[in-house]
Amino acid sequence: MVEIKQTALAGVLEIFPKVFKDQRGYFFESYREDWLQQEGVAHGWVQDNQSFSQKGTVRGLHFQRGEYAQAKLVRVIQGKVLDVVVDLRKDSPTFGQSYSALLTTEANNLMYVPVGFAHGFSVLEDAIFAYKCSNYYHKESEGGIRWNDPKLAIDWRVSEPIISEKDKDWPTIEEFKLSEGGL
Repeated sequence: MVEIKQTALAGVLEIFPKVFKDQRGYFFESYREDWLQQEGVAHGWVQDNQSFSQKGTVRGLHFQRGEYAQAKLVRVIQGKVLDVVVDLRKDSPTFGQSYSALLTTEANNLMYVPVGFAHGFSVLEDAIFAYKCSNYYHKESEGGIRWNDPKLAIDWRVSEPIISEKDKDWPTIEEFKLSEGGL
């Protein structure tokens, strides 16, 4: 069994698999294709990524453009993160709105991020983060939105964030909208 919740942003799903625990530990199915198919989502996942990040790290907000656009299925293997998505779909009524959810080892929950969203996360406890991608990474198609854009007003829940130089230099949502109009 699995519980799938629709979020306030159309297409973004939170997934809570059934975890079986006993004196030995636990077991759960971390992915089943039919879970997403029930929600009208069909992808051939082509790439798995994994990262380790220390507490206080903020990664994102990232996306891929055009023919290299990616949907993602994300989860925490160990630790706790605040997972964040921002709607960048050109004609979406929720363009520029964000949604966040805690992904934790205890819950073993996942988030499905459709094509057309920027994605990022902040690390609330040292974390191993894993995600499936529906398309291959293509450097020239990479884009991003500034993580601390005041218009987005995302509470990343970290006081002194560790940020890459690249993530500090992405455009704001308004600059992105003016230059590209959306995804």
